[in-house]
Amino acid sequence: MKKEPSIELRRITRENFRECIRLSVAEGQRKFVASNMYSLAEAKADGVSNPLAIYADDKMVGFTMYCYEPENVTGYINRLMVGAEYQGQGCGRAAMVEVIARLRNTPGRQRIRTSYEPTNQVAARLYESLGFQKTGEIDEGEVVVVLDCSG
Repeated sequence: MKKEPSIELRRITRENFRECIRLSVAEGQRKFVASNMYSLAEAKADGVSNPLAIYADDKMVGFTMYCYEPENVTGYINRLMVGAEYQGQGCGRAAMVEVIARLRNTPGRQRIRTSYEPTNQVAARLYESLGFQKTGEIDEGEVVVVLDCSG
């Protein structure tokens, strides 16, 4: 089995903001994920999301965003994107493992939810391999999956 790369999640700052918004997925994947610019604006507006750059070997390779809603005892992974030139190297999976670990360490949290476009089979396989299960819900056209953390 291929070893996952060592990744680090870092805050988006004035110093890495432009690099973050220049990072994008391959042309055929743009329908699957919002741009990083949109995601950063959304995080600023909602005031609860945690937008983070994904770094591998001190190089920004992607972007993720998550939040926790205590009233629902649920963590949400809103975004995961890996730049086109860094895909297929395990960076997305390694980033998801780190985000899941952060959310698991949130007191009171019982589940983690995320969603993906129905035609995005790469995301479907990734989330399933990490233990997420389909809920049967469709939210804004996306398949909703949940990871039970209560046990």
